[in-house]
Amino acid sequence: MSEPTLNGIEDYNTLKGEKKRVVWAVILAGLLIGVIYVIATSVYNNKGDNIAIDDPITAVPQSKSIPVK
Repeated sequence: MSEPTLNGIEDYNTLKGEKKRVVWAVILAGLLIGVIYVIATSVYNNKGDNIAIDDPITAVPQSKSIPVK
């Protein structure tokens, strides 16, 4: 079976039938996935609730060196 040429494709100018439904299904699926992604990132990516940390340590004291065996 050889590759179709532009002269041999029946619906070259316009899509008809099942091919048209497949194209629309792919477009709608892509849009749906995009909407779900935007909603999920806006809900779970809230940068407004930070946890306040009061850490009194300003410098780490030197520790004893560990001998290498």
